[in-house]
Amino acid sequence: MGKKLLHMALAVIAAVLPTIPSMAQIPEGYYNSLKGKKGAELKTAVYNVIKNAKVLSYGSKGDHNTWWGFWLTDRDSRGYFIDRYSAEREWVKATSQGSVGSGMNIEHSFPKSWWGGASNQAYKDLYNLMPCQSKINSTKSNYPMGTVASGDRGNGWTKVGYGTDKKWYWEPADPWKGDFARGYMYMATTYQNFTWKGEAALQILQQGTYPTLQNWAYTLFIKWAKADRPDALEIQRNEDVYKIQGNRNPYVDFPNLMEYVWGDSTDIAFNPETTVKSSAYKDGGGGGTVTPDPTPDEPTNGTIFTADFTKSKGDCTERIIKNESSYSNIWLQTSDYGWKATAYENSNKKNNVADATLILPETDLTDYQSATLTINQAVNFAKTKGLEYLSIEAITIDDETDDEITTKLADFKVPSEDSWAFATYTLDLTQFCGDRLILAFHYTSDASVCCTWEIKNLTIEGTKVPTSIDTPTWKTDNHGVIDFSKPYETYTVDGMKTTLNKNKKGIFIIKQGNATRKMVRY
Repeated sequence: MGKKLLHMALAVIAAVLPTIPSMAQIPEGYYNSLKGKKGAELKTAVYNVIKNAKVLSYGSKGDHNTWWGFWLTDRDSRGYFIDRYSAEREWVKATSQGSVGSGMNIEHSFPKSWWGGASNQAYKDLYNLMPCQSKINSTKSNYPMGTVASGDRGNGWTKVGYGTDKKWYWEPADPWKGDFARGYMYMATTYQNFTWKGEAALQILQQGTYPTLQNWAYTLFIKWAKADRPDALEIQRNEDVYKIQGNRNPYVDFPNLMEYVWGDSTDIAFNPETTVKSSAYKDGGGGGTVTPDPTPDEPTNGTIFTADFTKSKGDCTERIIKNESSYSNIWLQTSDYGWKATAYENSNKKNNVADATLILPETDLTDYQSATLTINQAVNFAKTKGLEYLSIEAITIDDETDDEITTKLADFKVPSEDSWAFATYTLDLTQFCGDRLILAFHYTSDASVCCTWEIKNLTIEGTKVPTSIDTPTWKTDNHGVIDFSKPYETYTVDGMKTTLNKNKKGIFIIKQGNATRKMVRY
């Protein structure tokens, strides 16, 4: 989708990009040695073309360092560093060439621990390096890229959690999956002669020049790369890095090269002269660029919902799953502490088993591009296990099945857990923008831990998408027609994957085939 220039995502999608063909300036004869090669032989031929790079000095000291390079390769038209690991609203301003983005790190997709820690070419290779918010960089650690199945501890954009094999992985947001997949293919080819070290590396890699990537890994990456083909920004980055390092990422230049190396065409000879190039995609495959409205409105910020629970119930309701106490309600609204939840019976000093949820009124985020929840709360008697027994959940409705989908807010925190001290926390709700949701405060207890949870007040705030947008216009071969009888994908303007139903209103990015369009639903 049109992920790379999300700050312009409220404007017209230009699905035909006349500038793209001129972007990918593959030097004449650069890939001639690949002609006629197949499978393992082809991969080694690619290796010989791209293995040598004139890498920059690592870090931020002096000219021609990594951050100096990021100024050229990873800075958008507004002057913000493009952080593929974080939502666009969290990108930070680039102040001068060579300076470090505030709160950011240099992130290695392939950590140096995977080859033993040497500060070699791979360590400095811009195809392996991206500007990245420090917090998510730390969270993703040296884990390999894969599908996160459970226990997500990411930032609402990049996932970090367990795969189905119960090992740790990080997973990029959908709009960037193809970019990172092609980056991993590049690394597994350019450094195919490395000896890989450590459990994390060997989850995803195997020793030897072919296939280098584990079977499950290249199968997944091909899937991601086919769903998110190179777009204008990725093509341009390939060109910009080439100008610095003198080598290219051939998996960007030839989006189907992966099939000849690992996929369904390993027994077919590759021909760089006749195979499709990324420049042939009229919309860049991943969504093209976005052209801003000449006079767009500024997004509007405001309060969506607020409640002082010391004064009212805030139209909240309670859903009790289990209650072994003598109380008729686990959640009780009080004038001193707001909503208070406990299953502890002081009269007999007994911890009781309970499972009860305090449910807020429905929050309509269909017209919002970002949103936050701010909550003032206190927790006591949790025995430092508050996050095991308490959670804040977002409930949405599956458009196809009408089933409830419950998502725990990953950034939920509690105070000291064993005092009456109130503290204020802000949680990100942006992933639910474009949808209607119900927030729920989920309390559980057992004979071991029976804490008290108090919530004095909360506020939900958001940034609305601009409303003064012209009727959507675009340029495509089929005149902008969306055929809803055929497969398509829908994203919010912030790049989060979503679904359409009759109740959803707002601005959506629709990806179908090789075209991407904007749709406004009133």
